[in-house]
This record gives sequence, C-alpha cells and structure tokens, in this order.
Amino acid sequence: MADPDDLDGLVADTVLDGARYGTCTLRAASVRGDSARYRGEPRRDALLTARFGTGDDALILVATATGARATPGAHRAAADACAWIARAVGRSHVRLAQDIRAARRGDLKSGLHRLTDRSLGKLRARAAELGLEPEEYTATLRCLLLPADPECRTRVFFGVGPGGLFRLRGGEWQDIEPRVADATGEAVVGFGSPPSEAAPSAPSETSEGDRLTMDLGITTPPSPYEPAPAPPRDPFRFRASVARPGDTLLLCSGGLADPLRGEPELAAHLTRRWTGAARPAPPRSSATYRCGSRDTPMTARPWPFGRRERRRCEFMDP
Repeated sequence: MADPDDLDGLVADTVLDGARYGTCTLRAASVRGDSARYRGEPRRDALLTARFGTGDDALILVATATGARATPGAHRAAADACAWIARAVGRSHVRLAQDIRAARRGDLKSGLHRLTDRSLGKLRARAAELGLEPEEYTATLRCLLLPADPECRTRVFFGVGPGGLFRLRGGEWQDIEPRVADATGEAVVGFGSPPSEAAPSAPSETSEGDRLTMDLGITTPPSPYEPAPAPPRDPFRFRASVARPGDTLLLCSGGLADPLRGEPELAAHLTRRWTGAARPAPPRSSATYRCGSRDTPMTARPWPFGRRERRRCEFMDP
C-alpha cells in the first residue's frame, strides 16, 4: 500500500534495462522473488547502470546491491549502496578507464577497494543517523566495469558479499567468481599462534615469592569499559579478465547464483537461450524461469550482464 507522503519509498516489482555499447550488448533485470511477493515485502535488491564520459573514453558501470534480510529498510540500503558507488566511480572514471586500458591490475584493485570501502562506510554512518545497528542498514555490493572503447576488451568485476560471476563460453558455463584468499603470514596471537609448548615457559613465581596459579587457557572476558568489537566485514572481491568472441558474462546475486550452481536444468535453459543468437534474450524472459526440481517453485532473480564480442581476445588470468 502506497503512502502519499512517502512516494520516494515505492519499490518497483521488476526493473529491466538494456543497451548496446560498441561490440557489447547489455541486459539487466532485478525481479522480486515469490516469497517476498507472498509476504507483501518490497524487493530488497537495487540495480543501477550508468555510462560516464563520451565516445571511446566512456566507462559503463553495472552495480547491484542486496539489502539485509528481515530488515525494514533493506531496499533503501541497497539503493544507497548503488548510488554511492556510482558517484565514486563517476568521479574517478577517467583514471579508472586509463588503468583498465593499461592493464594496471594492482592500481585498479587497490583503487576500487578504497572506493568500495568508502561507499559501504557511508551505509554505516547512515545507520547511525537512523539510530540503527550497522547490520540493520547494510547491503552486499557487486559491480562490473566495461570500457566503451572497442579496442579494450578487459572486463573488471569488484564488490563485497556473496553472489555469482559466470561466463558462458563455447556452450559451457564457467564459474569465475573470485575466491577469498586464505590467510597467510606469520602467526599472531589468537590467529595461528604456535602451540603453547613451543612458547617459552612462564615463571611459576613472582619476584616476591608468591606462586602463580596454573594457566587453564580460559579466555579473559571483555571489559565492560571497552567498546564492543566491530562485526567482521565481508572480504573485497576483484577479478579482471579479457573477453573472447561470443562470450556472455553473467553477474548476479545469490538468488540466481545458487540455483545456477546447483540446478543443471537452469544452466541448460540459459545456455539454449544465449548460445548462437545475435544477442542475449530479453532479460524478463530469462529472469522468471522456474527450477522444477526444487521442492517449491522458485523464481530466479538475476542481474545479468550479457555481452557478445565480435573480436577475438585471449583470456587474462587475473
């Protein structure tokens, strides 16, 4: 039910977008799931596509975000996350486009990491303004950068939070979601520390001769005067790759990533629709396919980024 005094809070059930940029075709969709429709809840996802710059110097951004489950402002947090990362990328699009052309992977990764942290930091500040806990006003954020220059075939993914990044190549789906690197480095206290027997033995008496009690390994409770530790943050994800002719790149949230990984029927359906055609199928027709092998009908909620390349490129291992 709409509130006449809060029309900015209206959330569309389905959002579709699409365009062609040089040799690339973009198809994007965000669809509310069946369970949210049944409960009368708004779509928690946000979708934003934007082109910054003109001509071959332009840079296209596709941003998707998903608000936290079971929170009343989830859709607003997702929309804020998309808007803030778009503003940050737009202000830096000239440098980003130059780094993509020059294949400066290290500069891209560090720069996009900073922009992402700043954007998500604004969500935490906004939560404080609203009197909410940070986890009550947060969102996952997943983005693609696509240069409009037809001579540059590098595609850059970055973001925070779960989801999927897939590539349809030669009729086969490839899961190219960046994996979170294992922790490495020297052992530190509380994380990979050497066993107690490897450490030098502690003195059994004080300088005054008092005997010390045995260390039972019991963790000292936190002091009530110290601030609570911040909740752990999702790791930053980054991948840069180069397209080949006929590739289709698919960026999505968990609503599509999970069934695509676990339901061969869905993967086969999308392969049939997106293989051998001049361009990917309209997003709405692909976004509402149901996986019949599930116990309950489920509507996939993708944000696909389909693209067809007419020029041959080699894949660059990120």
